[in-house]
Amino acid sequence: MNKQANPVYCARIEAVCDYIGQHLDKPLTLERLSEVAHCSKYHFHRQFQVFTGINVGKYISMMRLKRASYRLVFHPELRVTDIAFDAGFENSESFSRAFKNVFAQTPSQFRLTPEWAHWSQQYAKVKLTRRDKVKITLTQRDAIKIAALEHQGCPTSLNQSIQQFIAWRKQSKESPVTSSQTFGIPYNDPNNVAPEAFRFDICGSVSQDVADNEYRVVTKEIPGGRCAVIRHHGPHEQMDDKIYQFYREWLPQSGEELRDFPLYFHYINFFPEVAEHELITDIYFSLK
Repeated sequence: MNKQANPVYCARIEAVCDYIGQHLDKPLTLERLSEVAHCSKYHFHRQFQVFTGINVGKYISMMRLKRASYRLVFHPELRVTDIAFDAGFENSESFSRAFKNVFAQTPSQFRLTPEWAHWSQQYAKVKLTRRDKVKITLTQRDAIKIAALEHQGCPTSLNQSIQQFIAWRKQSKESPVTSSQTFGIPYNDPNNVAPEAFRFDICGSVSQDVADNEYRVVTKEIPGGRCAVIRHHGPHEQMDDKIYQFYREWLPQSGEELRDFPLYFHYINFFPEVAEHELITDIYFSLK
């Protein structure tokens, strides 16, 4: 989304994107979306594309397929037919054609062996930058024992490691998602490091050391101490602006210094259980 654009119009298009995310399983008519945007239906299509770089019909389709792809992989108990209906398709055949056209895999193939790298390439074309105001607070944290799966390699294959961590959680029951905290620890910036050098720990809180396992999950600790924290609302890929703003503006002006530990994410909820704009993630920076 164009950062230099009129903030009133930006807010209108953001409201439309939020509305779409909340109503992916409902009819999304031009009349209703133009009402949400507070603009004429005769001009809405062009305004939406100017601000987002993608036409509204394609945006709706990509958001429905995004939720469907997550459901296919992370909710194997759901039937493909039901996922197709929820994505707005009349039958599984039309869903399969549309899915394969975008991701070069059928829904069944994607469920078994998802090609996350190709999937990520498609969504790199659908980027919306929000203008959320960054609010930074200070807090004191206790040390947290965690189970960690160490991902190293291309960021686009991170979902594959997440699948592995979820499988460990379900098999071991040592860090149940319903009663444990979930964290992510990036050891470097995916925007400024060679893909093969990217490192990211996928973590869940545990009460005792992790038992030996075939998933390569190990015991680690997030140290306690003073932290600065930003609460982020929305898709995870939109956190970069807030993180860069912290380093560029808040840190130099604050007089604070950072400890020798990476920033880390605390995921409060998860997609597709909630719409992407309803995701909540706390971003922590360890201070001296």
